[in-house]
Amino acid sequence: MKSAIDQLSQLREQAKLGGGKARLEAQHKRGKLTARERINVLLDEGSFREQDMFVRHRSSNFGLEKNRPLGDGVVTGVGKVDGRTVCVFSQDFTVFGGSLSETHAEKICKLMDLAMKIGAPVIGLNDSGGARIQEGVVSLGGYADIFLRNTMASGVIPQISVILGPCAGGAVYSPAITDFVFMVDGTSHLFVTGPNVVKTVTHEEVTFDELGGAETHASRSGVAHFAMENEIECLQEVRRLLSFLPSNNRDNGPDVSTLDNAKRLAPALDTIIPDNPNKPYDMHAVIAEIVDDGDFLEVHKDFATNIICGYGSLNGKPIGVVANQPASLAGVLDIDSSVKAARFVRFCDAFNIPLLVLEDVPGFLPGTDQEWRGIIRHGAKLLYAFCEATVPKITVITRKAYGGAYDVMNSKHIRGDYNFAWPTAEIAVMGAKGAVEILHRRDIAAAEDPEAKAKELEEEYSETFCNPYMAAERGFVDDVIVPSETRIRLIEAFELLENKVDTNPAKKHGNIPL
Repeated sequence: MKSAIDQLSQLREQAKLGGGKARLEAQHKRGKLTARERINVLLDEGSFREQDMFVRHRSSNFGLEKNRPLGDGVVTGVGKVDGRTVCVFSQDFTVFGGSLSETHAEKICKLMDLAMKIGAPVIGLNDSGGARIQEGVVSLGGYADIFLRNTMASGVIPQISVILGPCAGGAVYSPAITDFVFMVDGTSHLFVTGPNVVKTVTHEEVTFDELGGAETHASRSGVAHFAMENEIECLQEVRRLLSFLPSNNRDNGPDVSTLDNAKRLAPALDTIIPDNPNKPYDMHAVIAEIVDDGDFLEVHKDFATNIICGYGSLNGKPIGVVANQPASLAGVLDIDSSVKAARFVRFCDAFNIPLLVLEDVPGFLPGTDQEWRGIIRHGAKLLYAFCEATVPKITVITRKAYGGAYDVMNSKHIRGDYNFAWPTAEIAVMGAKGAVEILHRRDIAAAEDPEAKAKELEEEYSETFCNPYMAAERGFVDDVIVPSETRIRLIEAFELLENKVDTNPAKKHGNIPL
């Protein structure tokens, strides 16, 4: 028995060495952690239980039968984050460059199947050179097996992709299907075709970072939800995100630790709206005053900054926040912001996370670029997402709510449960200036002082229409509230909606305007 146990210990130590000490040192020289070091940073100390440590590849082409390292380039297993179970795979770049083989894919698929059975999130730590060329179509089939499981798991368990090295070609589509993508500045690269292929085909000169680095995907393409400075910070942020998320679509979600008072007033909100309706203010400040302890985790922080999406809590219960940002493009809705918010809303709805909408929107962004690129279709995605969502949904109109954008931002008409307005709210078809130019064009032209006449008519229009009371009179706004009482009213409303039941018609699935 002793010899058998000794052999087991030796094999385990061999597996932990991955591609060998020299390659592990090379990984550190690149400024990167090893596959197992990443798992140790991510998970609660001592909680990881590895599976399939002794798997080896089965290929005999190109001399591969002479090099069959244990684990075959990916570490898989189950562990804990803040005491809650998660399933993790971590690709090992020291073994065949982390390339995906048939058995490598089988290990990931086996882990994902387990995650679905037990209702636990899947976290993939990606660091791979792509498909293992020596295995040909077998490795491509392995990617497709993973893609199918990503799709089947979507909306059932949270899926998080952490890009900690190269991720190219077909490999990018697994992260693209998952719910959240994390990247690290300088070491993460995500693209369908690399700079050399781009140069050959389009004659464009571009660096790895410019083409598919963390900053590019976090600010321009929107592929990355989070871009972090280093791996440790990145993995810690994954833990923070998980603290707001349920383990699966039937889980009630975690309780968030807070010392904040449910009856706390927020007097700063009584003066945050500028007297000039065209002057911006930062909606982040509003969010910080409302959520517990001012703790807000923003998603897609650097992409489509005219809308804010992220997670906070109210009285210890997680919520998703969607807020127009007047400090960026006046908070208008455009293609990118609509798509960003629509995906966020659908994730929250899939996982029973209540939604808070903070609205200050002058409308949709005009212009040929937006129209020709399909603002109608893309804007409809956000409308569709809010209409479809059955979780508790509360809207607070802080200032502008104009035109079709008023309807889209979780209005009462599309099943908003509670719709509040501040006294500063302006709910109308359009702003006073535009309305007067249409309604009183002839009167203004005939006036002795057209400018003074226009100003007089604008003030008259504002007093009549640019306020919350006409909407409140119709019941489209449930109450006009004092801004400083917003947090208290929201906590009360979400508690009232805790057992809300709403349904959609029976169907295979809807046809969102993708």
